[in-house]
Amino acid sequence: MPGLPTVTLRTRTDDDLDVLYSIAADLDTWEERNPWAPAPLTRKQFDERLAARAGEDTVTFVVEVDGTAVGSASLFEFDLFAGHAEAGIALVPDARGRGIGTAAITQLVEFGFVRRNLRRIHLQAIASNVGAIRAYQKVGFEIEGRRRQHAWVRGGYEDIVLMGILRSEHAPGR
Repeated sequence: MPGLPTVTLRTRTDDDLDVLYSIAADLDTWEERNPWAPAPLTRKQFDERLAARAGEDTVTFVVEVDGTAVGSASLFEFDLFAGHAEAGIALVPDARGRGIGTAAITQLVEFGFVRRNLRRIHLQAIASNVGAIRAYQKVGFEIEGRRRQHAWVRGGYEDIVLMGILRSEHAPGR
């Protein structure tokens, strides 16, 4: 049985932009990644969005598997006074369901607690995205609540599951 792939978080390069654009423009998973209504995304719009975010206090890594970019993982919406931030991850379809997201979120949480001195990291997931919720729970995230029928997803209302992890609950190298 082959071993698990090597998952690394690293800085973005220009070579990653095509993969990241393909994820951002994917209408099939739009609602899992965005709080706004789905719409076609041009490459120009994508590039402008990246440029506009350059000054924000956001930490975004490329998720790399065995030398190939397969997605991104971010910490954003920092509250430095309260010591928390929101986490997000997006992967290409072939990288889902293989433990890659779990490994990437594990590294992102470690970075947030150890390098950014956060006390809490939280995230949101659409209730039907059970694979993502399971991955977050493996890392140590707890379900803290839900926003009932909060998102319009592919023709129906869905709950948003709110999850969080405290630094005191985090087990390094989990």
